[in-house]
Formats: sequence, structure tokens, C-alpha cells
Amino acid sequence: MSFILDYYNYWVVVFLMMAGFYIVISANNLVKKIVGLNIFQTSVFMLYISMGKVSGGTAPIAVEGVTQYSNPLPHVLILTAIVVGVATTAVGLALIVRIKRAYGTVEENEFDNKDDVI
Repeated sequence: MSFILDYYNYWVVVFLMMAGFYIVISANNLVKKIVGLNIFQTSVFMLYISMGKVSGGTAPIAVEGVTQYSNPLPHVLILTAIVVGVATTAVGLALIVRIKRAYGTVEENEFDNKDDVI
């Protein structure tokens, strides 16, 4: 039981990652696929942040008596990844709007046989 409680963050990451992946491969609706990708992306963010935190570590500021520091690099990378994720989500949703105008649907299996061109 201690193993499960000690690695709670990682269990949440695995659950979110698998839930997002399942949504991406099982959904026919393009908006649901974008939501699944965002859930998957959030799990990766949580993984990096969990790995970047050192138990008992403090911010990397030189202070007398402190010997253990947490690495700030994963947190900085995640801030950048969040901005990129928001931008790619916006582009994906814009493409879905364009597909809806051209084909009249956002269901993948419904616009496979149409001859319309975007």
C-alpha cells in the first residue's frame, strides 16, 4: 500500500495518459479528439513537474545552510509547453471549424465519402 501512496502522482499521470489516448483512438468526433489530446498533454505536464520536484529541496537560491535544491528547468519547460499547447489547440479547433463548413460535419466517418474539397 505504501508503494501506491508514495507514487500517487505517477498513478494519476498514467491514468490521465491512458484516458486521453483512449479518447483519441476511440472517438470519431474531431472535437473529442482535441479534448483527448489535451488530457494526454496535461498528463505529460504533470509527469515533468513531478520529476522536477525534489523532496526536501528548496528554490535554487544560494542561502546559508541549504544543501538540496529543486531543479527549475522542468517547470520552465512546462510553461513553454503550455503556451505551445494552447496555440496548437487553437489551430486544431480552427481546422475543425473549416472542416465543418466544408463537409457539414465533424464526425470522421461521415466525411470520408464526400467529394467536396476544402
